[in-house]
Amino acid sequence: MIRPGFDNEKYLKLQSKNIKSRINQFGGKLYLEFGGKLFDDFHAARVLPGFRPDSKIKMLMEMKDDAEIVIVISANDIERNKVRGDLGITYDLDLLRLVDAFRASGLFVGSVVITHYTGQPAANSFQQHLEKLGLRVYRHYVIPDYPSNIPFIVSDEGFGKNDYIETERSLIVVTAPGPGSGKMATCLSQLYHEHKRGIQAGYAKFETFPVWNLPLKHPVNLAYEAATADLDDINMIDPFHLEAYGETTVNYNRDVEIFPVLGAIMDRIGGGCHYKSPTDMGVNMAGYCITDNEACSEAGRQEIIRRYYSSACSLRQGNGSQNELYKIEMIMNTLGLTTSDRSVVAPALRKADITGAPAVSIELKDGRIVTGKTSSLLGSSSACLLNALKALGGIPDEKCLISPEIIEPIQRLKVNHLGNSNPRLHTDEVLIALAICGRSDPAAQLAIDQLPKLYCCEAHSTVILSRVDENVFQHLGVNITYEPKYQTRKLYHAK
Repeated sequence: MIRPGFDNEKYLKLQSKNIKSRINQFGGKLYLEFGGKLFDDFHAARVLPGFRPDSKIKMLMEMKDDAEIVIVISANDIERNKVRGDLGITYDLDLLRLVDAFRASGLFVGSVVITHYTGQPAANSFQQHLEKLGLRVYRHYVIPDYPSNIPFIVSDEGFGKNDYIETERSLIVVTAPGPGSGKMATCLSQLYHEHKRGIQAGYAKFETFPVWNLPLKHPVNLAYEAATADLDDINMIDPFHLEAYGETTVNYNRDVEIFPVLGAIMDRIGGGCHYKSPTDMGVNMAGYCITDNEACSEAGRQEIIRRYYSSACSLRQGNGSQNELYKIEMIMNTLGLTTSDRSVVAPALRKADITGAPAVSIELKDGRIVTGKTSSLLGSSSACLLNALKALGGIPDEKCLISPEIIEPIQRLKVNHLGNSNPRLHTDEVLIALAICGRSDPAAQLAIDQLPKLYCCEAHSTVILSRVDENVFQHLGVNITYEPKYQTRKLYHAK
C-alpha cells in the first residue's frame, strides 16, 4: 500500500513560475522541448505518489494565453507505421489524438512539423491529409552528418533549408508522439531562423526524469532507467554541471553526450550558449515537491518490478529483447529486489497452485488482498474483479451478483454465434452483465459504484491476459502485471 509522497499543487505553481522565468531570460520567447508524456503520465503518477497524470497539461493550461503547441513527427515513423506500444496506435494517428486532446484542453495547436523528410510518399499523403483538416504543416529535412558537422548544420544548407515555423506566442511547446521524432533539432532550427530574422529566442528542455536533484541510484531515478531499458538510456552524474558549479546533479547519457555539440551549435547561432551544463537546460521542479522520500522510494521500487514483468512478458510475446530484460534485472539486483517484493504476486501464485488453473489477485488500498480463480463461467480476471467489488462494498462473499441464468446465454452467444472457443466471460462482459443486474438488484448496483475505488490498486495474474482484460484493468486504473507465460501451449494467442 503506497502512501502519498508528492505535493502536486506545489509542483504546478513552481513549474509554471520556473518556465515563465526562463521565457523572460531569453527576451520573451522560448522553445520548450517537452519530453515524456504530456497527457496521462501514469509513470510519474506511479513513482511520485500524489502526482496527477494530467499535471503537465494543467500547468500549461495556466499559461494557455502564452502557449502554442508544435507537434513533431518523423517522416520515417510515418513511412513504417510505427506504433505506440502503450496505446497500440500508429504515430500518425496519435498525432491526431494529441491535436484533439490539446484543443479539448483549450490549448492552441499552431502547427505540425514533419522531420527527417526525404520525400517519403506516406509523409506526403499525411501532410495533405493534415492540411485538409486545416493544420499548418512544415517540413524539416535530413541534414548530412548531423549533429557532428556543425559548420554545415548552422548554415543555409543545413538548418536554413528547413521550413521556418511561423509562431504566434511566447512559449512554444515542442512535443511529439514518441522519442526520436526530432524535437531538439526542430527547436535549434527555429533558433537559427529566429536569429536570422533578428528575433530573440531561447531553448529549454522539460524532462521529468531522471529527477536531477535526487541521488543517482535513487529508486525513482532507477525506475526511469527500467522504463527506458529499450532505449539504452543510462542515468549519470552531469560532469559539466559538476565542473561548472561543484554540484552533483543527475542527467542521462544522451543529453550529456549531445551537450558539447548543442553548446557549439547555439554558440554559432546566437553568439553564445547560455548554459554550462545539460542540467542548466532543464526546467523540471519535481524534485522540490517530494514530501515523503521513503514513500517515493518504495513507489520507485515497485515500478521497477512492474517493468520487469512487462519486459519479461514482452519477450515471451516476441516483441522485447533479452538485453532489455537483463538490464532491468541488473537494476533489481542493485536495490536487492525480487518479484516476491511485489505483494500481489505470492497470493496469485498460491491460488493457481491450489486450483491448478490461472488466478489473479488484487491489493485494495487498505492493504487487503483478494483473489479470483478460473471457473466454468468466469475467467480468473473476471472472478477477481467481482470479488474485489464485493470486498469494497461490504457485500457478503456468498452473494451471487450475476445469476448463472444471465451468464449462460452470453456464453452461448459467444460460442455459437461469435466464433469464440472460450465460453468464460471476460471482464468487460462481466461489467456489462453486472450493470444490467444493477437495475433490479441493489447489491449489483452497489458493486458497480465501487469501481472508482480500484484506481491505483495493484494486481497480478499468473498468465498473460487477453487484450480485452488488459484494457479493462487499464481503464480502471489498476496496475496489473503478469507471469510471462500463456494459459495454453498454443503457438497463436489471440489478443
